Amino acid sequence: MPPRSTVTATKLPGESRLHHRIGPTDFIDCYAVASGATPREAAETIVAFPDWARGLLLIRRIVTAPFGLSNDGPAAADKLGPFPVEIETDCEIIAGFNDKHLDFRVSVFTRDGRVFLATWVHPHNIGGRLYLTAILPFHILIARNALARVAARGAAQG
Repeated sequence: MPPRSTVTATKLPGESRLHHRIGPTDFIDCYAVASGATPREAAETIVAFPDWARGLLLIRRIVTAPFGLSNDGPAAADKLGPFPVEIETDCEIIAGFNDKHLDFRVSVFTRDGRVFLATWVHPHNIGGRLYLTAILPFHILIARNALARVAARGAAQG
């Protein structure tokens, strides 16, 4: 059995409100780590990207600018980084938005001393599918690193 602070690929808990969005051709992934953080605390740590991830996001901004894709997300009263918060409960926060090429949401779900980070993507067209394929390796690195930072934050506070 891996140490509890290890980030593992897993299934999104069945209680997540993200499940109602998932269609047969949509992308969904989920990772989990041991942490006592609340969904909001974990989400704030997740969007506090390290320099290398901010560099990747800058490259994304430059490459996608000619295609008119959103980089800052729509205006909203409550945002996590560029992502408008859609749902917040005691055990889950869901944020994201719809863009020209795809719709996406991230869920930060907590249960039994674990934080789950799931990403759902619904591509609208071939551009959305190509974009998802191109960014997927970077998405995995960023998601796993984000949860490792959530676990480290909890360890530093505990």
